[in-house]
Amino acid sequence: MQLSKYARVEIERRFLLAGVPDGEEVLAVREIDDRYLDGTRLRLRRMAEVDGPTQLKLTQKLPAPDDRGRQGALTTLYLSEPEHAALALVPAAELRKSRLSVAPYGIDVFHGALDGLVLAEAEFASVEEAAALRPAAFCRAEVTADRRFTGGELARASGDQVRAWALEYGVDLG
Repeated sequence: MQLSKYARVEIERRFLLAGVPDGEEVLAVREIDDRYLDGTRLRLRRMAEVDGPTQLKLTQKLPAPDDRGRQGALTTLYLSEPEHAALALVPAAELRKSRLSVAPYGIDVFHGALDGLVLAEAEFASVEEAAALRPAAFCRAEVTADRRFTGGELARASGDQVRAWALEYGVDLG
């Protein structure tokens, strides 16, 4: 993939969990509202750290996955409240989740129609780092290569669809 000087390569691994892991040290909690703008590869995000700052972002994701954890490229703009409000008027599929920081993972606990879905993702600086990760015991199945478990796809899926996808990996979301 040819990248511009403004994009960064996204290297991550994603895992399906059977629930929020017990006994893990949670370093931070963020509430995330994502809007995947219809007809685009753009994501509008409001991310509020509990008892902390809020970030407003517009991200373009250019998918180019490989089997080593590389997902593609990202370009992110940080927005003001009026800019975010203006872009929030664009039709979009919405996704709400809480992100628990449990090193080295971000554990996403989904809300609404996707209640019960819990995914862990870890981001890396290189494909070598990604390959070296030994998943934690609470990671039930790796779904890095399954595009259905990406935000844009999840935002447009029904709860029944997501529960059926998880069952393909032996994880019952209830």
